[in-house]
Amino acid sequence: MRIGVFIGDVSGGRTSIADLVERARWAEDNGFAAGWLPHMPWSLDALTGVALAGQATARIELGTAVVPTYPRHPMAMAQQAMTAQAAAGGRLTLGIGPSHPGVIEGMYGLKYDRPAAHVREYVEVLRAAQRGGMERISHHGELYTTEALLDVPGGSPYPILVAALAPLMLKLAGELADGTITYWADERAVGDHIVPRITAAAEAAGRPAPRVVVGLPVAIVDDADAAREKAARMFAMYDSIPAYQRVLTLGDAGAPANVALIGDEKTVAARLKAYADAGGTDLIAAPLGLGTDRAESLARTEEFLIALAGKP
Repeated sequence: MRIGVFIGDVSGGRTSIADLVERARWAEDNGFAAGWLPHMPWSLDALTGVALAGQATARIELGTAVVPTYPRHPMAMAQQAMTAQAAAGGRLTLGIGPSHPGVIEGMYGLKYDRPAAHVREYVEVLRAAQRGGMERISHHGELYTTEALLDVPGGSPYPILVAALAPLMLKLAGELADGTITYWADERAVGDHIVPRITAAAEAAGRPAPRVVVGLPVAIVDDADAAREKAARMFAMYDSIPAYQRVLTLGDAGAPANVALIGDEKTVAARLKAYADAGGTDLIAAPLGLGTDRAESLARTEEFLIALAGKP
């Protein structure tokens, strides 16, 4: 399992541009395979963050987890992604997803219509836009019509991951994208639901085995019960999001605080092995300080992840 880490806003934290650049360098210097940027509606733009982090690093994969699709036309997304890819020297992985009705309708005032059909056409346009060379991008679908040109200097094709939890979304991710990004999916949900569906769809479409990128909060602590109580309060907002409620019913955890990797080093390492055995190919760790001394707990968690990232 490749070990990556969030380098932007996580669990309510705020990241300035200076913080983002410093965190990207920290992740690269400490051997992480990837640095991931969440796209919070109220904070830094994730693709702009990739472009900035790309200028400050040389090796590390830089991904978005994930940019909402409804607010941006796919050609606008394609242009920005290709620009970020050029700035990062070909190290972008574009994670996208339809987000949730509460964000799209509640915050943006847009319609959250037919998410699977919307994402399918969206990825088709993104794929067509990767050809470059001023070849006309022509797409005439139910939801998008495009006659455009795109040839970003220094741009190149980049992997596309689709945030997918439901069966239809996993099917299209396997058929059209390079994999998926999950959150609040426990080991059984990954192994019994997500991996079989996306893998079968990729095989049927003649595509390579998909990446299954598992996003998880991680906290190394001695008192796991007390830490989970803190986590339950921190993650309470996710209990009201239907997509996460559904994926929780597919596993054994029952609640986000139980999905999070909380415990001592041995306990967390065993759970990560279980995710890898279930078919998870990548980890996006969101390190948290949930011990009595928050700073000490966070440092211990990061030390654990650094050691994990350095293992062959």
